[in-house]
Amino acid sequence: MVTTTDSTEIVTQPKLQEQVQPSFKRWLKHLFYLQATKRFFTKQDEYVIALAVEEAEHGHVGEIQVVIEGCIPAKQAYFQDTCARARQLFAELGVWDTEYNSGVLLYLNLCEHKVEIVIDRGIKQATTQDVWDQICQNIIQQLKQHKFRQGVIEGVKQIGLILDQYYDRKIVDLKDELENKPIILG
Repeated sequence: MVTTTDSTEIVTQPKLQEQVQPSFKRWLKHLFYLQATKRFFTKQDEYVIALAVEEAEHGHVGEIQVVIEGCIPAKQAYFQDTCARARQLFAELGVWDTEYNSGVLLYLNLCEHKVEIVIDRGIKQATTQDVWDQICQNIIQQLKQHKFRQGVIEGVKQIGLILDQYYDRKIVDLKDELENKPIILG
């Protein structure tokens, strides 16, 4: 059973009233986007990214989930931007449901050329927003140079360093709560 508190936010449907303006242009862009995630990320890339996630999670209880999406489903794109989509996936994939509230979602949207990082409440006090924004910008720079795999791997490593600095090494890392393999959507 899932319960919510004032520090827990469950987003299974995007909160449309918050800040996302409906956009016909965004809807068209996502509707006609050619599904290209398999073209940019091969099975070998997925394997290498999974290894990077495993390495970045080693030594602390932080959990990283990578989601790479070609485009937002057309039925949602009119009302939902990449930030809202990342928050929705954060909830749907259970990234928030780690024992130490240590989940981080790294979301790439290839259609919009955007990167979003959603962090759980257990990590929020560890850093400032600027740190996460810088990681996103670094990944975007790599993507612009068509270094897709390298961009994701560098982002995962940077997230791992932040988690390593924040979490006390005395906490025993008993299990891997989230799958390390990146989730490829459309």
